[in-house]
Amino acid sequence: MHNLAIALHLKGHEVTGSDDEIFDPASSNLARHGLLPEKLGWFPEQIVKSLDCIVLGMHAREDNPELIRAKELGIRIFSYPEFLYEETQNKTRVVIGGSHGKTTVTSMILFVLKKMQMDFDYMVGAQIEGFDTMVRLSETSRIAVFEGDEYLTSPIDLRPKFHVYRPHIAVVTGIAWDHINVFPTFEIYVEQFAIFAKMVERDGKFIYFEEDPNLQVIAENLREDLTAIPYNAHPSHIAQGKTWLETKYGDFPLRIFGKHNLQNIQCAHMVCRQLGVSDKDFYTSISEFKGAAKRLQTLNETDDAIIYQDFAHSPSKLKATVSAVKEQYPDRKLTACMELHTFSSLTADFLPEYKDSMKDADQAFVYYNPKTIEHKKLHAITPEQVAEAFGGTNVEVFTDSALLIAKLKSVTYRKHNLLMMSSGNFDGENLKAFAMDII
Repeated sequence: MHNLAIALHLKGHEVTGSDDEIFDPASSNLARHGLLPEKLGWFPEQIVKSLDCIVLGMHAREDNPELIRAKELGIRIFSYPEFLYEETQNKTRVVIGGSHGKTTVTSMILFVLKKMQMDFDYMVGAQIEGFDTMVRLSETSRIAVFEGDEYLTSPIDLRPKFHVYRPHIAVVTGIAWDHINVFPTFEIYVEQFAIFAKMVERDGKFIYFEEDPNLQVIAENLREDLTAIPYNAHPSHIAQGKTWLETKYGDFPLRIFGKHNLQNIQCAHMVCRQLGVSDKDFYTSISEFKGAAKRLQTLNETDDAIIYQDFAHSPSKLKATVSAVKEQYPDRKLTACMELHTFSSLTADFLPEYKDSMKDADQAFVYYNPKTIEHKKLHAITPEQVAEAFGGTNVEVFTDSALLIAKLKSVTYRKHNLLMMSSGNFDGENLKAFAMDII
């Protein structure tokens, strides 16, 4: 939301906003552009008839006093995705959906388009090197590239976000059950992606990971006017500690690695080809891509150890990330540490989905805060339940972040990598400072 506010400010609009909590980096970024509210909280008297529109964040409640006042005055109210669609109706929209990899694929596409000096609008869910904001809206571009989240649009619009964008080029990277508080069965979850495919504009493209059986079914049942474009992992090999793409133009070294990233690269390649980027230009550009923030982000490294931070939290993301690091460095030990933080991950019925997701690690630590479970109003879970759900003999469960950090600091990191994974922050731990401290 704060990135959208900055994007509209840079476009020349007068922008105001409100919230009951604003943390960094949002607070600092808003302050830098003169957009930080003078006071925290809700002020319905500031909602006046002369406002062009309200953009409603997902975390506002239906009884929000400013929202109620906006309805009383008949002011146009957009959800975040509705507003992005409104601003890009006359552009070619590319929307990247999927249970995993969508942020990385979107980031790759944006990185390549920028290298090619193409003009484009965008919205992506992570900070990318070379981009000041995570949102851009302009009068000049003819292309808009959006990360397409399947979570709900707003408290007064219970559609998945990616159903709103109506893409010309739609992407689905894979389907692995998530957000069980909204989609209580896997079948309901899969149906959202089938609906997404039906929302593609006439004569559009549907780019999908061909090894996913559910996507195969969706692709086989597309409208006749749509073109299905399957993809798989790009051919590659590992040499001299690097992953190299194998192409007809020669081998290109990458700054990233892992099977999922090779799938992501091929996906981004298919999209960029549709947007007019030549194959050779794509390979030259993507070889410089360092990744998005918190996606196998290097926090610190020595000659024989690396500390990574990753956003992985769902079972499929966890398994892929752990496997990628172990495969890239087979001669090093791997300690994998993850935090159960989302609604799904802290739900007893969902925990068995994590079985064997960290089996490739030499030692695995799982952390959760019982207070987070209380805050989300979920039934309590025990460390024994968590350990049993993950399976294997390499898993140790913690419910005290101080004890976890002490344990991690007691390890000697020689020929040994550490992977810190969470959609949270391990109770506010400064992971960069932690990484600088231990190696």
